[in-house]
Amino acid sequence: MTHEEFVQHAQDFAQDNREPGTLSLRHLQRLLSGQPLGALRPATARLLERLLGEPITTLLAPPKTVADNGENPASELRQLLNIARRVDRSVITLLHQQLDDIRQLDRQLGAIVVRDELNTKIRQVERLAAYSLAPGTREPLAALLSEMHTLAGWQALDLGDLPHSWQHYEHSRAAAAQSNSIPHESHAAAEQAFVLIDAGATRDAIDLLDGARRRADTAAPRILRAWLAAAHGEALAAHGDPTASLHAFDRAADLLPADTTDDRPYVALDPVHLARWRGHALARFGHPDAITVLTDALNRLDPSFVRAETALHVDLATALATNGDQDEARSHADHAAQLATQVGSARQRRRVTNLLAAVR
Repeated sequence: MTHEEFVQHAQDFAQDNREPGTLSLRHLQRLLSGQPLGALRPATARLLERLLGEPITTLLAPPKTVADNGENPASELRQLLNIARRVDRSVITLLHQQLDDIRQLDRQLGAIVVRDELNTKIRQVERLAAYSLAPGTREPLAALLSEMHTLAGWQALDLGDLPHSWQHYEHSRAAAAQSNSIPHESHAAAEQAFVLIDAGATRDAIDLLDGARRRADTAAPRILRAWLAAAHGEALAAHGDPTASLHAFDRAADLLPADTTDDRPYVALDPVHLARWRGHALARFGHPDAITVLTDALNRLDPSFVRAETALHVDLATALATNGDQDEARSHADHAAQLATQVGSARQRRRVTNLLAAVR
């Protein structure tokens, strides 16, 4: 980032995470130059610690050289190689379990609660993958890293940070390529398409998803192919193509297997989530079936998917407002606003704000 971009990023992070600390361009430039500043304000120190994932004493300390560390570089390298050498199937399984735990906390409590933990875990796995020499170890670590970056990308997108979301998906696609896994490559590219949708580049999103679907057709499990078709349907809906969108959702329904568990990469798709996605498209089009589809999905949704519930209430409010039921639309919009605040979803808060302005 340029200095100006970093200051803007810090301001956005502070706003999204309710941090009172501030960072001016002049202050940042003095920090980087090492000029004496006196004691940092506690709020500013906390902001920098949360933003960069390191204690303020580490952030302000002089850079260390090899000599400062007091370690032999060759000895340090051997130590890193030995640590990576101990990675086996059981370690990779444990790391996947830890990622699944982070996913569950993320969908229930929001990205603001677990983002730092996920970023720490990403650095840990990057280190293991970088020093792994054992046959059959680097590839599964790279696949795991790809999934970690897709979750981090989705968190950044939900927090309204599109540039960082894009960067995470770029890392995810690079890791997927190292894993030699077409399913992971297709999934990472498809996830990145949602950044394009939020940025208004819907044509680019459609093209990216179309390519991901073609690559996955012969090499991916049915659950992922169904998810890719549904994602394509959402992009087509955002682009204003109802016929092609609903055809894509029909394709997703045809592909969706009875057993939707235990496949990698992880995707959250079952009949309820597929109905939720289809309902979102129907609400965009003002289709008369939108309210019925969305209400049924809301009634059957796993309550741990709080962010998905938030989106459902926004979609229902949209469909009800289109149908002329302004009071019920406001009720769903107000409930969505409460949920979005609870999980810190800037993405859903933006949707709610736009909707409430239209129905009041």
